[in-house]
Amino acid sequence: MEIERNKYVDALENVIDPELFIDIVNLGLIYKVEVDDDKQCVVTMTLTIMGCPLSDYLFDQIKEQLMGFPEIDNVDVNLVWEPAWSIDNMSREARMQLGIH
Repeated sequence: MEIERNKYVDALENVIDPELFIDIVNLGLIYKVEVDDDKQCVVTMTLTIMGCPLSDYLFDQIKEQLMGFPEIDNVDVNLVWEPAWSIDNMSREARMQLGIH
């Protein structure tokens, strides 16, 4: 799944999964980042597994990265399970880093 790149997605490359040591964008967890005229940002994403113990940590890190933009006053994370995450969502670089070819 190819995500539309923008400065917000680029900022989320600073959010690193502490177990895999790869950012959440290259892991393919981010599906969409939208900012409306009311300065509301919605991040649509998934996780590798339901019940991921890192979800709160990742959500906090996402909010911290995006609240640094003056045009954003609030960040909501929209967690979805469809489409389901798979290894195919990962960037080529992430797969290489994990030794998946």
